[in-house]
Amino acid sequence: MKPIGKTIWAIAEGFIPGWSTGTEPQMTSHETACLLNTSDRDAGVAITIYFSDREPAGPYLVVVPARRTLHLRFNSLNDPEPIPRDTDYSSVIVSDVPIVVQHTRLDSRQAANALISTVAFAME
Repeated sequence: MKPIGKTIWAIAEGFIPGWSTGTEPQMTSHETACLLNTSDRDAGVAITIYFSDREPAGPYLVVVPARRTLHLRFNSLNDPEPIPRDTDYSSVIVSDVPIVVQHTRLDSRQAANALISTVAFAME
């Protein structure tokens, strides 16, 4: 398939709740970047996290194999540092091949859970 998507994406809204209700890991409050690579090449992806009150964190490096998808929980990003909980942040995702990025959050702090999802902003 012809590669689809862009190489630079932004998610302006980010927040990982500090606690959850329900069974883990399925109902753990989280942020996810769903990355789709339709190309014939693995995608090298770098994620930089921006904050309101400090310098950015990252890059967090991941690979999305050719013709595959990766649902990457921001909760799992630990290198170079964990993403802080209960903290507003934004992210910029840069790939060396075109990919599609969708952002999802599960907020399970209450028994009535909240789920949001949107396609990220594509720049190039």
